[in-house]
Amino acid sequence: MAKITLDGIGHAYGPARTDTDYALKPIHHVWEAGKAYALLGPSGCGKTTLLNIISGLVIPSAGRLLFDERDVTRLSTEKRNIAQVFQFPVIYDTMTVAENLAFPLKNRRMPRSLIEARVCEIAAMLDLTGDLNRRARGLTADAKQKISLGRGLVRSDVSAVLFDEPLTVIDPALKWELRSKLKAVHRALDLLMIYVTHDQTEALTFADKVVVMNDGRAVQIGTPADLFERPEHTFVGYFIGSPGMNFLSGRLTGRTMSTEGHALDLDHAYPSLPQDRAVKLGIRPDYATLTAANGLPVKVRRIDDLGRKRLAHVDLGSQPLVVTVPNGMSVEGSDARVSFDPRRTHIYVDEQRVEGIAA
Repeated sequence: MAKITLDGIGHAYGPARTDTDYALKPIHHVWEAGKAYALLGPSGCGKTTLLNIISGLVIPSAGRLLFDERDVTRLSTEKRNIAQVFQFPVIYDTMTVAENLAFPLKNRRMPRSLIEARVCEIAAMLDLTGDLNRRARGLTADAKQKISLGRGLVRSDVSAVLFDEPLTVIDPALKWELRSKLKAVHRALDLLMIYVTHDQTEALTFADKVVVMNDGRAVQIGTPADLFERPEHTFVGYFIGSPGMNFLSGRLTGRTMSTEGHALDLDHAYPSLPQDRAVKLGIRPDYATLTAANGLPVKVRRIDDLGRKRLAHVDLGSQPLVVTVPNGMSVEGSDARVSFDPRRTHIYVDEQRVEGIAA
């Protein structure tokens, strides 16, 4: 198990003359041993490129990759002592489940007694004990992916375990179960795990810290709570949450924001910003509430009843918002008002969150 340091790691698949040529913009970060991390972002954002650099499949154009204090930037995959689990199960259909799990250990000539003990331990964690003597060919897709996960986890001496969207081919009804098992296995084995996904639910339920990526850049690295409560970039606010954060454009003077002809008092002042500065205000739908009075006037377009809560899609002037409808509130007609929790609002300049001073 190792600490992984990304020392200015960046990559371009062609000549890198400008910042836009990089598929992965230079990133500086330290991933601690024993923690679980997720690389989260839309397709083409650079997360698989970063995973392939860590695994040794891609040599970066810039920067150094350190396992503990050892520079492995140009070492081959087999010399990095990692395990990798791919999107599609990598198993041997003609072998039994036990033989599949034991294969990485047999290749390293471990004693038979230690192999059997480790196979039984991993099989128990993944609920594969009853299938150990079955051939893999006849098993379901989720069982095969469990075997693939087990093959990645069976070695106790690895520097890190890398997961490249391992639940994509799994039936949605079984994903929650496998995510929970993987989290439990991580707690039991205390391995450094790095998990690539475009699914925010997978990332937020698995990882201690999530690296949110967009356009080749790591825009924020933080805990699930950090990403939800304090998104440092508008992309994070938009991408995390279902639905994502609302953004209102306006102008900021002191601790008052003007938008669509209305003044909104904020919980913080921003004396470092020029007066009358164009900004965006961000607020989660959870903290914006539809009211009958005492708020900004809006037009209700529709209400979605999600069972445990209701969400209203409204317009504040020309700007759309999604807000929470309180339990028991009936909405008649299209006229309503919206109130914001001032403690939960954030101000963004050039898409980056700026820190205010409590009023």
